[in-house]
Amino acid sequence: MSSFVLHNARIAGADAPADIEITGGRIAAIVPATGAPCAPGDIDCDGRVVIPGLIESHLHLDKALLDGERPNPEGTLAAAIQITADLKRSFTPDTVRARARRVLDQAILNGTTHVRAHPDVDPIVGLTCLDAMLDLREEYRDRVDLQVVAFPQEGIVQAPGTLDLLREALQRGADVVGGCTYNEPDLATCHRHVDLVFDLAAEFGVPVDMHADLADDASDPRFALAEHIAGVTEERGMSGRVALGHMNSLAGRSAAERKDALARLAAAGVAVVPLPATDLHLSGRADTANTRRGIAPVRELWDAGVVTAYSSNNVRNAFTPYGNADLLDIGLLLAQTSHLSGPADLARVLAMATTEAARVLGLTSYGLRPGADADLVVLSSTDLAGALLDRPDRCFVLKRGRVVARTTRTTVLEGASA
Repeated sequence: MSSFVLHNARIAGADAPADIEITGGRIAAIVPATGAPCAPGDIDCDGRVVIPGLIESHLHLDKALLDGERPNPEGTLAAAIQITADLKRSFTPDTVRARARRVLDQAILNGTTHVRAHPDVDPIVGLTCLDAMLDLREEYRDRVDLQVVAFPQEGIVQAPGTLDLLREALQRGADVVGGCTYNEPDLATCHRHVDLVFDLAAEFGVPVDMHADLADDASDPRFALAEHIAGVTEERGMSGRVALGHMNSLAGRSAAERKDALARLAAAGVAVVPLPATDLHLSGRADTANTRRGIAPVRELWDAGVVTAYSSNNVRNAFTPYGNADLLDIGLLLAQTSHLSGPADLARVLAMATTEAARVLGLTSYGLRPGADADLVVLSSTDLAGALLDRPDRCFVLKRGRVVARTTRTTVLEGASA
């Protein structure tokens, strides 16, 4: 691979512009900007912000873009599960791949360089979605790194045959074993579900990424599993290798319970991934006043030391009828709905989609540092807070040092004074 330089880049932690030297698809050095002219192949950032590639740490590519086929007018989780289960019966490898490609292409244009995808694995759809994601993992390997989660959307215990399908999915090359505790009928079955997921993780030596506690509150004990999962994580020696998506009910628990649950998660090394577009849409449907937002308490997660990311989750389907695979838009939504503001908060929100998400995915050659893969995004913003506030263009998206997407824009303000 060739060598080139990103000149005059604005990066976090530096008071002045920097030059980023790239060799062989990796960052070779980051030095103060020299002012040297750009050689052929170099990129002049002209003071614009450069960030590490964005990471979709929880994305359902197989179920994306289904809203045009059948929307969810009730807007409830139960209706979303039923509608999607019905639609899954007609899935084919070609239709799954076609919809997933549209979202992957959009994500890349928006600066995403890594995706953890959660294809359904269950008796309804079998391994159709899983196999499609494995195909796309290879097809897109030069543009985006795709981790594949074997995800039991319909439950495990209540959906006989799912356990065998999960095992086969891992044998075929799934990177992560998933879970969906909220779709089991009672607390004992939820606990059994957790044990089975961790058994598979031990058998295949893979991480765990579960959907859990997706409810407005914890009045039903099936949606108060944070402490239990933390305990199992510690018992199984899985610290740093477990992520929990949604975790809405944390926000609906008392302050004392919440403090204890977050401390347990932090001590066990369990990450939490709020999914604000979905969590806002599905939550509070029965509230007639002061409708709950349903987003896990981000600032409290930070303060407790819990590794915390966020992601798009679903794009235009029965669970989330919005979205365009733009993590900076989702980050701004999270900030607006979680009382996060100011440069320090916005920097941490951006980190949730970059360096913190990299911890969730277990990435070791990621980041804006010498030696890391040159997975980078040049934004149109010239200050770091503007990475979220400006809704900036992704001027260049680099994957291992190769430009895989670019955005150009000409804007003219008519009638401006001379």
